[in-house]
Amino acid sequence: MPKEGNGTQAESARALAYLIADANVNEAVFARPDAVPNLLRFIFSAQPRRSKEQSRRSSFDVSDSLKGRSMLVAAIMDVVTSNCDSVEKLSFKPLLPKNAKMRDIAAAIEVIEEGGMHWDEQHGDEDDDNGDQGIKGIGIKVLGGTTVLGLSRTSGFVEMEHSDVHHSRTEKSLPKNLLFNKIKENSPAQANLSSAVVPGLWDDLHSEHVAVPFAAWALANWAMASEVNRAHIQELDRDGHAVMSALMAPERSVKWHGSLVARLLLEDRNLPLNDSVSDWSSNLLCTISQASKIQDIPLAQVALSALLVSIERSPKSQEVVMNKGLHLMRETAKQTLKHNSVQESLAKALELICSRKMHMSLEESQKWSAILLPWVFRKFSSDTIRFSAINILSHILEDYGPSSVLISQAWLTMLLTDALSCRKTTLTKGNPQLTSGKVKTQIDQSNVLSATQTANQLASAVVDLAGTQLGTTPDVDDTFPLADLLSLEPFAGPFKFLKKDKATKISAADSASATLKGIKALTEICAEDSLCQNKIADFGVLCLLRRLLLEDDYEQLAAIEAYDASRALEAQDPGPSAPGESSGVDTSSPSNLRVPATAHIRRHAARLLTVLSVLPKVQKEIVADESLCKWLEECAKGQIPGCNDLKIQSYARATLLNAFCCNDAGGNPENENLPDGSYLNKKHTCNHYADMIFLINPELPHWKCMEKRMPNSADKSSPGDGDDFAEREHGALGDDSSLASTSGFTSYSEMEFPPLDVVFIHGLRGGPFKTWRLSEDKSSTKSGLVEKIDEEAGKQGTFWPGEWLSADFPHARLFSLKYKTNLTQWSGASLPLQEVSSMLLEKLVAAGIGDRPVVFVTHSMGGLVVKQMLYQAKAEKKSNFVSNTVGVVFYSCPHFGSKLADMPWRMGLVLRPAPSIGELRSGSPRLVELNDLLRRLHKKKMLEVLSFCETKVTPIVEGYGGWAFRMEIVPLESAYPGFGELVVLDSTDHINSCKPLSRADPSYRDTLEFLQKLKAHYT
Repeated sequence: MPKEGNGTQAESARALAYLIADANVNEAVFARPDAVPNLLRFIFSAQPRRSKEQSRRSSFDVSDSLKGRSMLVAAIMDVVTSNCDSVEKLSFKPLLPKNAKMRDIAAAIEVIEEGGMHWDEQHGDEDDDNGDQGIKGIGIKVLGGTTVLGLSRTSGFVEMEHSDVHHSRTEKSLPKNLLFNKIKENSPAQANLSSAVVPGLWDDLHSEHVAVPFAAWALANWAMASEVNRAHIQELDRDGHAVMSALMAPERSVKWHGSLVARLLLEDRNLPLNDSVSDWSSNLLCTISQASKIQDIPLAQVALSALLVSIERSPKSQEVVMNKGLHLMRETAKQTLKHNSVQESLAKALELICSRKMHMSLEESQKWSAILLPWVFRKFSSDTIRFSAINILSHILEDYGPSSVLISQAWLTMLLTDALSCRKTTLTKGNPQLTSGKVKTQIDQSNVLSATQTANQLASAVVDLAGTQLGTTPDVDDTFPLADLLSLEPFAGPFKFLKKDKATKISAADSASATLKGIKALTEICAEDSLCQNKIADFGVLCLLRRLLLEDDYEQLAAIEAYDASRALEAQDPGPSAPGESSGVDTSSPSNLRVPATAHIRRHAARLLTVLSVLPKVQKEIVADESLCKWLEECAKGQIPGCNDLKIQSYARATLLNAFCCNDAGGNPENENLPDGSYLNKKHTCNHYADMIFLINPELPHWKCMEKRMPNSADKSSPGDGDDFAEREHGALGDDSSLASTSGFTSYSEMEFPPLDVVFIHGLRGGPFKTWRLSEDKSSTKSGLVEKIDEEAGKQGTFWPGEWLSADFPHARLFSLKYKTNLTQWSGASLPLQEVSSMLLEKLVAAGIGDRPVVFVTHSMGGLVVKQMLYQAKAEKKSNFVSNTVGVVFYSCPHFGSKLADMPWRMGLVLRPAPSIGELRSGSPRLVELNDLLRRLHKKKMLEVLSFCETKVTPIVEGYGGWAFRMEIVPLESAYPGFGELVVLDSTDHINSCKPLSRADPSYRDTLEFLQKLKAHYT
């Protein structure tokens, strides 16, 4: 080629370099026909290899004729690498056309696979306008002119400057139509080429190290441009070797674009999978691992994105990752803790594998738990990471049941620790809602202290269980699959102790006991703190509770222990012991193994679920979980073996009501503009049943969503007025005939919705169920302490509101409330009357109790609680609650004080009075004020009252130096408020005044008649 032509070529290359570097026109440049293959030919021609003996020269020492070539190569490589260094550029605007020619794609694939390309025999280019036979142009016209930029060549080889005829013939002896630009290092041709090399940024690279990245870039751009291009790529690379070659290439940009091509092809659901996808996955895993080690996050991210799609679409890829890639993914997770995008992709990938009926080994699960739990609790984890980690942990618990107890306990420990931190922060900030009274603050701090001790015990139990499962004390962390987990807080301290001393063996019963304490502590911490509730809900507590409720892991663990103990016993030498030898008790013997408290765990797990079921996000999860809903429904009906406890049945029904009723009632735009206190708005808002409100006989059909029949009830009454309740209730109930169920609940007729609510409220040291159980003897003079009497009486006997009243008076929904009120502070602090009543009033209003006629049945201090609630409701303008309270039954209520309340003040050295007890002292002005309110309501015929009075003395204290105290706790003059009916119970003490012996007992018979009379009046 003449020298002048070479100069023209250099200037054309320089001009083309500027065009490619210009983002405004480079798309048009690359869109020219045959642009990519001709640029590939240029790269192979313009990038000779340098001789090792040739010293590097300055660019000033080189002629200007080759600077244009160097600039064009640099421009090409700048385009190739422009998107490889940013995580955000996984999706970019392609520069290549949507309708690429098959031969162009084939040329790029050839370069990627072989590192070179074949040359055709045609001398002239069909696109050349000038028809010059001596120039093979790259098909790009500069600025619309007629000059063709290109490199002159003859058929089969490039004619390079300074080469003589001999050297040209040597080139012609290469294999036909294949140019790899691999000239022998010491050949004369190499020496001639070296003298003309331009030492630019990319000039030291071999031609294939420029061409292959450019070809991979082109393939990625074509794949991104259109579905047609992807189909062509798939057709030309049916065996997937080109993509595989790109993934295995040493150049980073080739790996990046190869990963992108793999992702794009796999994402196209119209394309069939080829047999190399599993091999792609294997190489992608290696790329991810290597990139993460050097913190090359963009490369790791694009490879992960391709791996995700391969796992999603290819079962073979899932097997490859499960069998060979879990350790690489785990190491990647450890090395990229600061990069949420990588962590998120890893979490999604592992979740996909676990959700496709593939199971990690127990050892892998234990190793991954050290990654998964921090993903759940880490402050900077995204919701996606947290959600995936929770799902994976759920799969692990499901796969390994009793063998995964340690992981579930570790999860519970971290939940409790995090909740404690949240609660301490809330108390420290002094939230007014949480520090409304000094006593409340003291109780909160006491709960925090107790929960802190429980969390430490639970952490130790986790470590001890690990030591028990290991069998021997671990010496090398690397060989212990739980080492990483136990190195996390709060297990690190006990784990160090475990490694230094002999591991403590822990039984299934001990482990279950630790879990029970943890659930109870977590419930107490979160019961009144919505921030804590939301946090533990985000951290997957529902998954953990579901496992505790639906499965029996601890029972299975105990069975495994018993089996192992029996096998060990059989393996021992059965020879008789020598005379006089005393054999120690073997705690591991099957006969000495204790039964785990599974029923108690379920009860407290159900309670925590009820507490959380007021949260909208928890409600959605419950509604979506068919298995959990089925279990809760069967539990509420008493159909679950071992779940016959009245409390857990109530919790189950309350959870369903909270979840389904709020789910049905929520999002009604008609109520958005209504005032908060309006009666109409109240009827449309969903009711929340707190854990302290127990539903009696939750299996009955009337425990359905009451909001279903509420919308028309407000049409016949004005908000907040004190009109007669009969009209209001008639309006509410009269429209039930047209009720239609839309959420799976069966519709019921008017008569199946009871017109009344009856709420039972216990007294001193009472409970929601034990206070109302039958008694064999109306006089409890055989026992010593009043607290002990009620505790013992509650364990035996029929719960008469549920057994008798529900059958004899089916016209009411029956509730029973629970609140803390201890006789002394030996058993813990309790709230003053005003705080107890305020809390209960809030819970009752939230449950919709007070929106319809309600009767309170109370014992002892429970009567004062009702009076205080009415007083507070009146002061807070909650007139519905006051006007809808149509009756109160008082069993031994100290309307004017109790002698029992006087005793602790006179015996300060023996009994320390709880705050609630101090308010019951005789002559308290507060009690007189409360009684006057009830008197006025009764006088206006807004409230009916029935009072029962004890006649027997009740034992108070025995054992203090032989002292014994017996007294009337509530004498007649205090038990009668001065209005309403009074029934004196013969031979009945304070504790048993609310415990009838039979249906004929006045304490039951008169109450039933009282309720029947109210029902007849208000319906």
